[in-house]
Amino acid sequence: MPDEPIYLRARSGLVRARDRAADSLRRARGAIGPGWERTRSRLRETRIKRPSNRALAWTGGIVGALVVAIALFLILFDWNYLRGPIGRYASAKTGREIVLAGNLDVKAFSFQPRATVEGIRVGNPKWAGPGQTADIKKLDVQVKLMPLLVGQVVLLNLELNQAKVDLRRDLQGRATWDFSNGKESKKPFKMPPIRRFVINDGHLRMVDEKRKLVLNGEINATEEMGRAGRGFLMSGDGSLNGNRFRLRIQGGPLLNVDSRKPYPFDADIRSGATRVTAKGAIPKPFDLAQFSMNVTAQGPDLAALYDLTGVALPNTPPYRLNGRLSRDEQIYKIEGLSGRVGDSDLSGFISVETGDERPYLKADLRTRSLDFDDLAAIFGGAPSRKAGETISPEQAAIGRKMAAQRRLLPDTTLNVSKIRSLDADVRYRVAAIHDAMLPLRSGDVTVKLERGLLSANPLTLDLPQGKITGQAHLNARAETPVTEVDVRLSNARLEQLIPIKGEPLAGSFVGRIKLKGAGNSVHRAASNADGEVLAVVPSGEIREAFAELLGINAARGLGLLFSKDQGSVPIRCGVAHFQARNGVLTADRIVFDTKPVLATGAGTINLDSETMNLRVQGKSKELRLVRLLSPITVKGPLLGPKVGIETGKVVAQGGVAVALAAVVTPLAVLLPFIDPGLAKDASCASLIAEAGREGAPVKTVAAKTARR
Repeated sequence: MPDEPIYLRARSGLVRARDRAADSLRRARGAIGPGWERTRSRLRETRIKRPSNRALAWTGGIVGALVVAIALFLILFDWNYLRGPIGRYASAKTGREIVLAGNLDVKAFSFQPRATVEGIRVGNPKWAGPGQTADIKKLDVQVKLMPLLVGQVVLLNLELNQAKVDLRRDLQGRATWDFSNGKESKKPFKMPPIRRFVINDGHLRMVDEKRKLVLNGEINATEEMGRAGRGFLMSGDGSLNGNRFRLRIQGGPLLNVDSRKPYPFDADIRSGATRVTAKGAIPKPFDLAQFSMNVTAQGPDLAALYDLTGVALPNTPPYRLNGRLSRDEQIYKIEGLSGRVGDSDLSGFISVETGDERPYLKADLRTRSLDFDDLAAIFGGAPSRKAGETISPEQAAIGRKMAAQRRLLPDTTLNVSKIRSLDADVRYRVAAIHDAMLPLRSGDVTVKLERGLLSANPLTLDLPQGKITGQAHLNARAETPVTEVDVRLSNARLEQLIPIKGEPLAGSFVGRIKLKGAGNSVHRAASNADGEVLAVVPSGEIREAFAELLGINAARGLGLLFSKDQGSVPIRCGVAHFQARNGVLTADRIVFDTKPVLATGAGTINLDSETMNLRVQGKSKELRLVRLLSPITVKGPLLGPKVGIETGKVVAQGGVAVALAAVVTPLAVLLPFIDPGLAKDASCASLIAEAGREGAPVKTVAAKTARR
């Protein structure tokens, strides 16, 4: 055989190598067994193949078709098919029937989706009975799509046509405008930003049994009212707690409202003689959880603002106040408060925190000059009716009635429900006091109210010398309120408390009154009060003429009284102690000891009838040629007791009665100002001990006082 070419020999070698490799592979596969096939299958499955251009085209076509189909669906779909499901869903969420009775048109395929709904009816909750809370003929809403995708609602347009809203709240506090379906919400009402807000022919009716409010109003917000009248306008009238009620709120133009700029508004609210005007702004329209405004309020009585605000305020004379009112979520503040209440000025700061069971009021108030009779209204009484005094017609009527009955303690019924509706912490400071029965100079009191328990503690009233301190509590947690008073007078001077020409009396004076009684007025609480009253003059001086008249040495006393002799004699001690039971103060001991005369007495003071019947017997310590042994009497109403002599006709009886009135009457007037630290003077201590040996309980009182 001829020799093969070299390339043929090389190809033959490659074929043989290939065959040998194939045999080796077959032997290896045989050795591995069926696992090889599984491994090759997995490798084939995990192999990544690049899609072809044809596959990409098919995918894009399918996605595009779906988008077009969805768009056509959104454009051509009859949304009225969803009225029923939407209404049922809303009804289940709110606990009341909600019906979409008219046409539902939605333009969803847009970056500014829009919906128009006709015939929306919102029913009452079950407790309110049949009827509708709202009936809206047409509602048009348009929103921004992109903010909506991240959970923010921005309303480009909100338009309501012929909306009728009927709101109601019952005495239990249940309200038809509460859509929480029984879930209590303490968050304030907030609306999203609205670029264009239109209300055409809106009607509002509101009946609030808790506030005794009935309101019928109209609401319009349009840009077609002419440039001078553009914007939001709500006006209405009705009644509030029996008084005519009028409301007018006007806001700025609602076209292109910017959520970054405050929305301005004015308000004018009137209820009878009470009027509140405001000019302010909402920083973030229309987030009603935050706003601020300059407010002016005026009226006959601050307590009347309870019907408007829900915050219990004390009774006052006519007022006019202004300040800066702001709200931040649950906290309302009045800063820069200033104005007048009655004939007194008032300034300070007030805050009210809502959201809990009861609002919490905190205040720091000051008065530069207080007309003391303005405080009478707080306790149900009346300020002075003299010319030039500030007083409402209702308070003037109370004053005339009390004067006709010769009453000192007001009998106006206390509204305990208001006291129970609020918690408070108030400090009130007075720089100067005028027109008081006593020469008071200044005052300071802290008042706290917690769950119906009202406490004025501490209470301080400064005198030219000495002070009145103490505390008072009104417990209105029970059905019948209970009042408890503990007031003390210390380091005072008789000549300042009893400013009589010529100063026939001079000396120190201390005392204490501690009473507790139940009743829903000042008079009723006093008419069944228990406790004790103690007044002491440890030392001092009395004009000799008055001392002789206590004797009674008519000839010498009257002679000295009408002469130029201004001689005085020392007062060893004066004590008046009363035990109170069921509103009757019974004198255990009345003792007035001077160098020439020792006067003792007894009697009662009835806080129910507001009358007194006291009897004082004087005993001369020296032999007198002419003297009258008849006791002195003090009888009649607390506001004007008469001083006389028990027997009939005596020489110069009228002159004696006039003179004695200056000495005896002050004891009755000063009874409400009592303090411990009594009987420190040695002479007074011995007198009290002597009275104790005679059976009077004064010694026990003095001993208790000394231990304090």
